Amino acid sequence: MDADVITFEASRSDLLILDALRANNFKTEVGPGVYDIHSPRVPSEEEIVNALSRMLARINPEKLWVNPDCGLKTRGTTETVASLKNMVAAAKRLRANNE
Repeated sequence: MDADVITFEASRSDLLILDALRANNFKTEVGPGVYDIHSPRVPSEEEIVNALSRMLARINPEKLWVNPDCGLKTRGTTETVASLKNMVAAAKRLRANNE
């Protein structure tokens, strides 16, 4: 595949795709969804930190892109903004802890 970064649903599949990518020496950067946007709730910062920590156990930090699962347009503005604020806060927290 000729791509710099691929994004995909991962939050509902227990990150199995990440294990498969690693087993096949996948070199491209990846953006697995860090929370399930199909659920009408706002994920907490802690929940997203936990998801990212699980991802970082499988992917080098330099290759991980932080993003929600596909389909964000199905959510309302209030829910989306709150969820994305928690996602950004979680990413900043992990980055600060790893500096």
